[in-house]
Amino acid sequence: MRKGGNFLKERLWTKSFIMLMAGNLFVFMSFQMLIPILPPYIKSLGASGIEIGLVTALFSIGAVLSRPFIGFMLEYRGRKAIVLIGALLLLAITVLYPISQVIVIFLLFRFLHGLAWGWSTTVNGTAAADVIPNSRLGEGMGYFGLSVTIGMVIAPSLGIFLFNVTSFKNLIFISAILGIIAVVLLVFVRYQTPESVLQTQREELKFSYFGSSVDKTSWFPAFITLLVSLGYGSITTFIVIFGQERGISQIFLFYILNAIMSSISRPFAGKWFDEKGPRGLVLLCTIITFGGMWVLSFADSNFLIAIAGALFGVGFGCLIPTLQSWALLITPPNRRGVVNGMIFSSIDLGIGLSGLIFGFIAEFVETASLFRFGSLFLIVALVMAAMAGKKKQAAERVVSKGY
Repeated sequence: MRKGGNFLKERLWTKSFIMLMAGNLFVFMSFQMLIPILPPYIKSLGASGIEIGLVTALFSIGAVLSRPFIGFMLEYRGRKAIVLIGALLLLAITVLYPISQVIVIFLLFRFLHGLAWGWSTTVNGTAAADVIPNSRLGEGMGYFGLSVTIGMVIAPSLGIFLFNVTSFKNLIFISAILGIIAVVLLVFVRYQTPESVLQTQREELKFSYFGSSVDKTSWFPAFITLLVSLGYGSITTFIVIFGQERGISQIFLFYILNAIMSSISRPFAGKWFDEKGPRGLVLLCTIITFGGMWVLSFADSNFLIAIAGALFGVGFGCLIPTLQSWALLITPPNRRGVVNGMIFSSIDLGIGLSGLIFGFIAEFVETASLFRFGSLFLIVALVMAAMAGKKKQAAERVVSKGY
Protein backbone atom coordinates (compact mmCIF):
# COMPACT_ATOMS: atom_id res chain seq x y z
CA MET A 1 0.00 0.00 0.00
CA ARG A 2 1.36 3.46 -0.93
CA LYS A 3 0.49 7.00 0.05
CA GLY A 4 2.27 9.99 -1.46
CA GLY A 5 4.95 7.73 -2.88
CA ASN A 6 5.74 6.24 0.56
CA PHE A 7 4.91 2.85 1.90
CA LEU A 8 2.33 2.71 4.66
CA LYS A 9 3.50 0.07 7.08
CA GLU A 10 0.94 -2.56 7.93
CA ARG A 11 0.39 -3.11 11.64
CA LEU A 12 2.70 -5.72 13.18
CA TRP A 13 2.09 -5.51 16.92
CA THR A 14 -1.45 -6.83 17.01
CA LYS A 15 -2.93 -8.50 20.08
CA SER A 16 -2.76 -11.86 18.34
CA PHE A 17 0.93 -11.48 17.45
CA ILE A 18 1.82 -10.47 21.02
CA MET A 19 -0.20 -13.34 22.54
CA LEU A 20 1.27 -15.85 20.09
CA MET A 21 4.80 -14.62 20.78
CA ALA A 22 4.24 -14.80 24.55
CA GLY A 23 2.64 -18.24 24.27
CA ASN A 24 5.60 -19.52 22.26
CA LEU A 25 7.98 -18.09 24.88
CA PHE A 26 6.28 -20.10 27.64
CA VAL A 27 6.25 -23.22 25.43
CA PHE A 28 10.02 -22.88 25.07
CA MET A 29 10.49 -22.07 28.77
CA SER A 30 8.52 -25.14 29.83
CA PHE A 31 10.42 -27.40 27.45
CA GLN A 32 13.96 -25.98 27.55
CA MET A 33 14.26 -26.05 31.35
CA LEU A 34 14.14 -29.85 31.19
CA ILE A 35 16.94 -30.28 28.64
CA PRO A 36 19.98 -30.03 30.97
CA ILE A 37 18.43 -32.03 33.83
CA LEU A 38 17.00 -35.06 32.03
CA PRO A 39 20.42 -36.69 31.38
CA PRO A 40 21.49 -36.53 35.06
CA TYR A 41 18.01 -37.68 36.09
CA ILE A 42 18.08 -40.78 33.91
CA LYS A 43 21.65 -41.41 35.08
CA SER A 44 20.32 -41.47 38.64
CA LEU A 45 17.97 -44.24 37.52
CA GLY A 46 20.99 -46.32 36.52
CA ALA A 47 21.17 -45.55 32.81
CA SER A 48 24.30 -46.45 30.85
CA GLY A 49 26.27 -44.00 28.72
CA ILE A 50 24.51 -45.19 25.57
CA GLU A 51 21.11 -44.80 27.21
CA ILE A 52 21.99 -41.28 28.32
CA GLY A 53 22.97 -40.50 24.72
CA LEU A 54 19.62 -41.81 23.55
CA VAL A 55 17.89 -39.08 25.59
CA THR A 56 19.00 -36.59 22.92
CA ALA A 57 19.03 -38.92 19.92
CA LEU A 58 15.48 -40.27 20.32
CA PHE A 59 14.12 -36.80 20.90
CA SER A 60 15.75 -35.46 17.72
CA ILE A 61 14.51 -38.45 15.71
CA GLY A 62 10.96 -37.90 16.96
CA ALA A 63 11.03 -34.19 16.10
CA VAL A 64 12.31 -34.78 12.57
CA LEU A 65 9.86 -37.62 11.91
CA SER A 66 6.76 -35.69 12.96
CA ARG A 67 7.28 -32.48 11.00
CA PRO A 68 6.34 -33.75 7.50
CA PHE A 69 2.97 -34.99 8.81
CA ILE A 70 2.29 -31.67 10.53
CA GLY A 71 3.40 -29.74 7.46
CA PHE A 72 0.94 -31.76 5.39
CA MET A 73 -1.91 -31.03 7.84
CA LEU A 74 -1.16 -27.32 7.66
CA GLU A 75 -1.85 -27.37 3.93
CA TYR A 76 -5.58 -27.90 4.54
CA ARG A 77 -6.35 -27.35 8.25
CA GLY A 78 -7.06 -24.22 10.27
CA ARG A 79 -4.35 -23.16 12.71
CA LYS A 80 -5.96 -22.86 16.14
CA ALA A 81 -6.78 -26.51 16.85
CA ILE A 82 -3.38 -27.74 15.66
CA VAL A 83 -1.48 -25.14 17.72
CA LEU A 84 -3.42 -26.01 20.88
CA ILE A 85 -3.07 -29.77 20.37
CA GLY A 86 0.70 -29.37 20.07
CA ALA A 87 0.93 -27.34 23.29
CA LEU A 88 -1.33 -29.79 25.15
CA LEU A 89 0.71 -32.79 23.99
CA LEU A 90 3.91 -31.16 25.28
CA LEU A 91 2.20 -30.48 28.61
CA ALA A 92 0.82 -34.04 28.92
CA ILE A 93 4.17 -35.71 28.26
CA THR A 94 5.94 -33.34 30.67
CA VAL A 95 3.74 -34.36 33.62
CA LEU A 96 4.32 -38.05 32.83
CA TYR A 97 8.10 -37.93 33.36
CA PRO A 98 8.04 -38.51 37.16
CA ILE A 99 6.27 -41.86 36.73
CA SER A 100 8.92 -43.13 34.29
CA GLN A 101 11.14 -44.95 36.77
CA VAL A 102 11.91 -47.62 34.16
CA ILE A 103 14.58 -46.49 31.70
CA VAL A 104 12.87 -47.99 28.65
CA ILE A 105 9.64 -46.14 29.51
CA PHE A 106 11.56 -42.93 30.08
CA LEU A 107 13.19 -43.21 26.64
CA LEU A 108 9.78 -43.89 25.08
CA PHE A 109 8.45 -40.70 26.67
CA ARG A 110 11.49 -38.88 25.31
CA PHE A 111 10.71 -40.05 21.78
CA LEU A 112 7.07 -39.00 22.18
CA HIS A 113 8.25 -35.65 23.54
CA GLY A 114 10.29 -35.22 20.35
CA LEU A 115 7.21 -35.93 18.22
CA ALA A 116 5.23 -33.31 20.14
CA TRP A 117 8.09 -30.80 19.96
CA GLY A 118 8.34 -31.21 16.18
CA TRP A 119 4.58 -30.66 16.02
CA SER A 120 4.54 -27.55 18.21
CA THR A 121 7.56 -25.73 16.74
CA THR A 122 6.26 -26.25 13.21
CA VAL A 123 2.71 -25.03 13.82
CA ASN A 124 3.68 -22.09 16.06
CA GLY A 125 6.14 -20.75 13.50
CA THR A 126 3.57 -21.18 10.74
CA ALA A 127 0.86 -19.44 12.76
CA ALA A 128 3.24 -16.54 13.37
CA ALA A 129 3.99 -16.20 9.65
CA ASP A 130 0.23 -16.11 9.01
CA VAL A 131 -0.50 -13.23 11.40
CA ILE A 132 2.51 -11.14 10.32
CA PRO A 133 1.89 -8.81 7.34
CA ASN A 134 3.84 -10.01 4.31
CA SER A 135 5.49 -6.60 3.92
CA ARG A 136 6.97 -6.95 7.43
CA LEU A 137 7.67 -10.68 7.41
CA GLY A 138 11.40 -10.36 8.07
CA GLU A 139 10.93 -7.92 10.93
CA GLY A 140 8.05 -9.91 12.43
CA MET A 141 9.80 -13.28 12.32
CA GLY A 142 12.87 -11.63 13.85
CA TYR A 143 10.80 -10.46 16.81
CA PHE A 144 9.01 -13.81 17.03
CA GLY A 145 12.40 -15.52 17.13
CA LEU A 146 13.18 -13.62 20.33
CA SER A 147 10.65 -15.82 22.12
CA VAL A 148 12.81 -18.76 21.08
CA THR A 149 16.13 -17.12 22.00
CA ILE A 150 15.00 -15.85 25.39
CA GLY A 151 13.46 -19.21 26.26
CA MET A 152 16.59 -21.10 25.23
CA VAL A 153 18.86 -18.86 27.34
CA ILE A 154 16.82 -18.41 30.53
CA ALA A 155 15.10 -21.78 30.87
CA PRO A 156 18.12 -24.14 30.99
CA SER A 157 19.73 -22.02 33.72
CA LEU A 158 16.45 -22.08 35.65
CA GLY A 159 16.21 -25.85 35.23
CA ILE A 160 19.76 -26.41 36.52
CA PHE A 161 19.13 -24.15 39.53
CA LEU A 162 15.88 -25.92 40.46
CA PHE A 163 17.43 -29.36 39.96
CA ASN A 164 20.08 -28.45 42.52
CA VAL A 165 17.70 -27.03 45.15
CA THR A 166 14.52 -29.10 44.86
CA SER A 167 13.13 -32.46 43.79
CA PHE A 168 12.59 -33.65 40.24
CA LYS A 169 8.83 -33.74 40.83
CA ASN A 170 8.80 -30.09 41.91
CA LEU A 171 10.78 -29.15 38.83
CA ILE A 172 8.25 -30.95 36.63
CA PHE A 173 5.45 -29.13 38.47
CA ILE A 174 7.02 -25.73 37.65
CA SER A 175 7.55 -26.79 34.03
CA ALA A 176 3.89 -27.84 33.84
CA ILE A 177 2.76 -24.45 35.23
CA LEU A 178 4.70 -22.71 32.45
CA GLY A 179 3.09 -25.08 29.93
CA ILE A 180 -0.40 -24.25 31.24
CA ILE A 181 0.32 -20.52 30.90
CA ALA A 182 1.37 -21.18 27.30
CA VAL A 183 -1.89 -22.99 26.52
CA VAL A 184 -3.99 -20.18 28.05
CA LEU A 185 -2.16 -17.53 26.02
CA LEU A 186 -2.47 -19.52 22.79
CA VAL A 187 -6.23 -20.00 23.31
CA PHE A 188 -6.81 -16.24 22.99
CA VAL A 189 -4.90 -15.76 19.74
CA ARG A 190 -7.02 -14.85 16.72
CA TYR A 191 -5.39 -17.06 14.11
CA GLN A 192 -5.36 -16.10 10.42
CA THR A 193 -5.39 -19.13 8.17
CA PRO A 194 -4.51 -18.27 4.53
CA GLU A 195 -7.45 -18.36 2.13
CA SER A 196 -5.65 -20.90 -0.07
CA VAL A 197 -5.57 -23.28 2.89
CA LEU A 198 -9.23 -22.78 3.77
CA GLN A 199 -10.20 -23.54 0.18
CA THR A 200 -8.19 -26.77 0.04
CA GLN A 201 -9.96 -30.05 0.76
CA ARG A 202 -8.13 -33.00 2.29
CA GLU A 203 -9.26 -35.17 -0.63
CA GLU A 204 -7.45 -32.88 -3.07
CA LEU A 205 -4.07 -33.65 -1.51
CA LYS A 206 -1.99 -36.80 -1.64
CA PHE A 207 0.41 -37.32 1.23
CA SER A 208 4.03 -37.91 0.35
CA TYR A 209 6.55 -38.09 3.18
CA PHE A 210 9.25 -36.60 0.99
CA GLY A 211 6.88 -34.00 -0.47
CA SER A 212 5.89 -32.92 3.03
CA SER A 213 9.51 -32.88 4.19
CA VAL A 214 10.99 -30.79 1.38
CA ASP A 215 9.66 -27.79 -0.51
CA LYS A 216 11.47 -27.33 -3.81
CA THR A 217 11.04 -23.56 -3.88
CA SER A 218 12.82 -23.02 -0.55
CA TRP A 219 15.48 -25.73 -0.57
CA PHE A 220 18.27 -23.16 -0.85
CA PRO A 221 17.73 -21.26 2.45
CA ALA A 222 17.00 -24.61 4.15
CA PHE A 223 20.32 -26.04 2.95
CA ILE A 224 22.16 -22.93 4.14
CA THR A 225 20.42 -23.45 7.51
CA LEU A 226 21.73 -27.02 7.61
CA LEU A 227 25.29 -25.87 6.90
CA VAL A 228 25.39 -23.14 9.54
CA SER A 229 23.76 -25.50 12.08
CA LEU A 230 26.56 -27.99 11.44
CA GLY A 231 29.00 -25.28 12.48
CA TYR A 232 26.87 -24.19 15.44
CA GLY A 233 26.71 -27.77 16.73
CA SER A 234 30.44 -27.76 17.49
CA ILE A 235 29.80 -24.95 20.00
CA THR A 236 26.74 -26.42 21.70
CA THR A 237 28.50 -29.74 22.20
CA PHE A 238 31.97 -28.62 23.29
CA ILE A 239 31.91 -25.09 24.70
CA VAL A 240 31.64 -26.22 28.35
CA ILE A 241 34.52 -28.68 27.87
CA PHE A 242 36.49 -25.90 26.13
CA GLY A 243 35.95 -23.58 29.08
CA GLN A 244 37.18 -26.25 31.51
CA GLU A 245 40.31 -26.83 29.41
CA ARG A 246 41.13 -23.11 29.21
CA GLY A 247 40.28 -22.43 32.85
CA ILE A 248 37.57 -19.93 31.89
CA SER A 249 35.26 -19.62 34.90
CA GLN A 250 32.47 -17.51 33.42
CA ILE A 251 31.59 -19.49 30.29
CA PHE A 252 27.96 -18.43 30.76
CA LEU A 253 29.00 -14.98 29.48
CA PHE A 254 28.95 -16.45 25.98
CA TYR A 255 25.23 -17.21 26.30
CA ILE A 256 24.33 -13.95 28.04
CA LEU A 257 26.04 -11.72 25.46
CA ASN A 258 24.66 -13.96 22.72
CA ALA A 259 21.11 -13.36 23.94
CA ILE A 260 21.58 -9.61 24.53
CA MET A 261 23.13 -8.87 21.14
CA SER A 262 20.68 -11.14 19.35
CA SER A 263 17.76 -9.29 20.96
CA ILE A 264 19.20 -5.88 20.06
CA SER A 265 20.17 -6.69 16.46
CA ARG A 266 17.20 -8.74 15.25
CA PRO A 267 14.78 -5.81 14.75
CA PHE A 268 17.36 -4.01 12.59
CA ALA A 269 18.07 -7.20 10.64
CA GLY A 270 14.35 -7.71 10.08
CA LYS A 271 13.92 -4.22 8.67
CA TRP A 272 16.94 -4.76 6.41
CA PHE A 273 15.35 -7.96 5.16
CA ASP A 274 12.03 -6.25 4.37
CA GLU A 275 13.69 -3.29 2.61
CA LYS A 276 16.68 -4.86 0.81
CA GLY A 277 16.10 -8.61 0.70
CA PRO A 278 17.83 -11.59 2.27
CA ARG A 279 21.03 -12.33 0.37
CA GLY A 280 23.23 -9.44 1.54
CA LEU A 281 22.01 -9.94 5.12
CA VAL A 282 22.83 -13.66 4.96
CA LEU A 283 26.34 -12.85 3.72
CA LEU A 284 27.00 -10.31 6.49
CA CYS A 285 25.58 -12.50 9.27
CA THR A 286 27.57 -15.51 8.09
CA ILE A 287 30.80 -13.48 8.10
CA ILE A 288 30.11 -12.20 11.63
CA THR A 289 29.30 -15.73 12.84
CA PHE A 290 32.53 -16.99 11.28
CA GLY A 291 34.43 -14.28 13.15
CA GLY A 292 32.71 -15.22 16.40
CA MET A 293 33.76 -18.85 16.05
CA TRP A 294 37.40 -17.91 15.49
CA VAL A 295 37.45 -15.47 18.42
CA LEU A 296 35.98 -18.26 20.55
CA SER A 297 38.65 -20.72 19.41
CA PHE A 298 41.40 -18.37 20.66
CA ALA A 299 39.62 -17.24 23.82
CA ASP A 300 41.58 -17.59 27.03
CA SER A 301 39.70 -15.07 29.19
CA ASN A 302 36.17 -14.12 30.19
CA PHE A 303 36.51 -10.94 28.11
CA LEU A 304 37.15 -12.85 24.86
CA ILE A 305 34.34 -15.29 25.69
CA ALA A 306 32.00 -12.32 26.01
CA ILE A 307 33.23 -10.85 22.69
CA ALA A 308 32.69 -14.20 20.96
CA GLY A 309 29.18 -14.41 22.42
CA ALA A 310 28.36 -10.89 21.23
CA LEU A 311 29.57 -11.62 17.70
CA PHE A 312 27.67 -14.88 17.63
CA GLY A 313 24.52 -13.15 18.90
CA VAL A 314 24.62 -10.61 16.07
CA GLY A 315 25.65 -13.12 13.41
CA PHE A 316 23.95 -16.43 14.13
CA GLY A 317 21.18 -14.78 16.14
CA CYS A 318 20.04 -12.90 13.02
CA LEU A 319 21.03 -15.54 10.48
CA ILE A 320 18.50 -18.23 11.40
CA PRO A 321 15.38 -15.98 11.42
CA THR A 322 16.61 -14.40 8.17
CA LEU A 323 16.88 -17.80 6.49
CA GLN A 324 13.48 -18.80 7.86
CA SER A 325 11.89 -15.59 6.59
CA TRP A 326 13.57 -16.06 3.20
CA ALA A 327 12.16 -19.57 2.91
CA LEU A 328 8.67 -18.40 3.92
CA LEU A 329 8.76 -15.45 1.53
CA ILE A 330 9.35 -17.53 -1.60
CA THR A 331 6.86 -20.25 -0.63
CA PRO A 332 3.09 -20.31 -1.33
CA PRO A 333 1.09 -19.66 1.89
CA ASN A 334 -0.41 -23.16 1.90
CA ARG A 335 3.12 -24.67 2.04
CA ARG A 336 4.36 -22.61 4.97
CA GLY A 337 3.90 -25.51 7.39
CA VAL A 338 6.11 -27.73 5.24
CA VAL A 339 8.75 -25.01 5.00
CA ASN A 340 8.80 -24.30 8.73
CA GLY A 341 9.18 -28.02 9.37
CA MET A 342 12.03 -28.17 6.85
CA ILE A 343 13.87 -25.26 8.48
CA PHE A 344 13.56 -26.68 12.00
CA SER A 345 14.54 -30.14 10.78
CA SER A 346 17.60 -28.62 9.10
CA ILE A 347 18.60 -27.17 12.47
CA ASP A 348 18.00 -30.46 14.31
CA LEU A 349 19.83 -32.51 11.70
CA GLY A 350 22.71 -30.04 11.56
CA ILE A 351 23.24 -30.05 15.32
CA GLY A 352 22.72 -33.83 15.57
CA LEU A 353 25.16 -34.65 12.77
CA SER A 354 27.61 -32.11 14.14
CA GLY A 355 27.75 -33.96 17.43
CA LEU A 356 28.70 -37.16 15.63
CA ILE A 357 31.22 -35.51 13.29
CA PHE A 358 33.02 -33.41 15.88
CA GLY A 359 32.76 -36.11 18.52
CA PHE A 360 34.86 -38.28 16.23
CA ILE A 361 37.30 -35.49 15.36
CA ALA A 362 37.69 -34.62 19.07
CA GLU A 363 39.62 -37.85 19.54
CA PHE A 364 42.46 -36.43 17.45
CA VAL A 365 42.59 -32.63 17.96
CA GLU A 366 42.25 -30.07 20.76
CA THR A 367 38.80 -28.70 21.48
CA ALA A 368 39.60 -25.22 20.13
CA SER A 369 40.34 -26.74 16.71
CA LEU A 370 36.80 -28.11 16.57
CA PHE A 371 35.42 -24.57 16.37
CA ARG A 372 37.80 -23.79 13.50
CA PHE A 373 36.77 -26.94 11.68
CA GLY A 374 33.14 -26.01 12.33
CA SER A 375 33.72 -22.63 10.71
CA LEU A 376 34.47 -24.42 7.42
CA PHE A 377 30.74 -25.14 7.08
CA LEU A 378 30.15 -21.39 7.31
CA ILE A 379 32.63 -20.79 4.48
CA VAL A 380 30.67 -23.22 2.30
CA ALA A 381 27.43 -21.42 3.22
CA LEU A 382 29.05 -18.06 2.47
CA VAL A 383 30.24 -19.16 -0.98
CA MET A 384 26.84 -20.65 -1.84
CA ALA A 385 25.00 -17.49 -0.75
CA ALA A 386 27.43 -15.29 -2.69
CA MET A 387 26.91 -17.38 -5.82
CA ALA A 388 23.13 -17.52 -5.49
CA GLY A 389 21.51 -17.74 -8.91
CA LYS A 390 19.14 -15.42 -10.70
CA LYS A 391 16.12 -16.97 -9.04
CA LYS A 392 17.34 -15.98 -5.57
CA GLN A 393 18.21 -12.48 -6.76
CA ALA A 394 14.74 -12.17 -8.27
CA ALA A 395 13.29 -13.03 -4.88
CA GLU A 396 15.31 -10.19 -3.34
CA ARG A 397 13.94 -7.71 -5.89
CA VAL A 398 10.41 -8.79 -4.99
CA VAL A 399 11.11 -8.05 -1.32
CA SER A 400 12.77 -4.71 -1.97
CA LYS A 401 9.79 -3.55 -4.04
CA GLY A 402 7.43 -4.50 -1.22
CA TYR A 403 5.29 -6.92 -3.21
